[in-house]
Amino acid sequence: MKSIQLPLLITLLFLQACGPEQQTAQVETIQEYPVMTIERREAIINTEYPATIQGQQNIEIRPKVDGFVAQIFVDEGASVKKGQPLFRINAPQYEQEVRTADAAIKNAVAEVNTAKMQVEKTLPLVKEGIVSDYELKSANFNLHAKEAALAQAKASLANARINVGYTQINSPADGVVGAIPYKTGSLVSSASPQPLTTVSNIAHVFAYFSFNEKQFLDFTDSFTGKSMGDKLKHFPAVTLLLANGTVYKEKGRMESIGGLINTETGAVNLRAGFPNADGVIRSGASATIRIPMSAKDAVLIPAKATYEMQEKLMAVLVNKDGVVKPVEIEIMDIPSGEFYVVKKGLNAGDQVVVEGMGSLKDGTKIKPATVKK
Repeated sequence: MKSIQLPLLITLLFLQACGPEQQTAQVETIQEYPVMTIERREAIINTEYPATIQGQQNIEIRPKVDGFVAQIFVDEGASVKKGQPLFRINAPQYEQEVRTADAAIKNAVAEVNTAKMQVEKTLPLVKEGIVSDYELKSANFNLHAKEAALAQAKASLANARINVGYTQINSPADGVVGAIPYKTGSLVSSASPQPLTTVSNIAHVFAYFSFNEKQFLDFTDSFTGKSMGDKLKHFPAVTLLLANGTVYKEKGRMESIGGLINTETGAVNLRAGFPNADGVIRSGASATIRIPMSAKDAVLIPAKATYEMQEKLMAVLVNKDGVVKPVEIEIMDIPSGEFYVVKKGLNAGDQVVVEGMGSLKDGTKIKPATVKK
């Protein structure tokens, strides 16, 4: 009797010891996940696009004559005014051309005067019948030829003086001086691979960026107007984020949309303009364009509540029993936003998992913990 009771007692003790642990393990398998309820509401969605900055004018300064850089009147990064001297080129050959052309004019003037004297000498002889009209015509033709030679000599002198004028290079516009690759003594010409410098007019700057074709269609559908010009008028003011992350104080306006879609990249080029009276933004800088978009009665989901699987964007639905189901969603293609505008796959009132959804499988039961939006 005792031999039978001892194993039974051991068995009961084992069941009492293991039973609570098994129940605890079963409870622990239902983990808690943060969830939120999808609602329809109006929101401003900020979308961001990488952009490059160009000044209103970027003028390459190139020499028109061959010679050595004799003087540099400005430094890199200096602000200059229109007409201000930038460089002087040492080109003595053009000064020699001036002297040569001047001497040619004096010689041509002497020949014209000689031809005139010949005409004046021949004219009375023709009247008296001493010589024929042929001699007078020949003298007149010679005079015309000498006068033409004089005009040609004057043109050569004017051209030589223009070339000498090219030896001093002045700024064609107000702006900021760029890099100066050639230093004093460098040999330069109109065929030099690099310009002497670049003068950038940055009083007004342009930010260039691009949409892909889907983004372009989404944005144009969001604004009223028969033509693209009409739609541009309804674009909201845009913000510029500088390379260090600071927000530029001046707002910009969308000014143009390219008329062609790049067949290789599928991108449409856009341009936004910003005032830059203080010269804070320099041509060639990188920045980010931030465009606010008003979403009315939109279904929004936080970007962190989605994940990608096999090139599909997914979210995890939670039903009233706490059972999850991954679903594919379609969103408006707007990058870098905290929220996505859902076009298909979710409805107002749906509950979705906000964090940790990548590890959940279809049919998993969780303990929903509602979080604030």
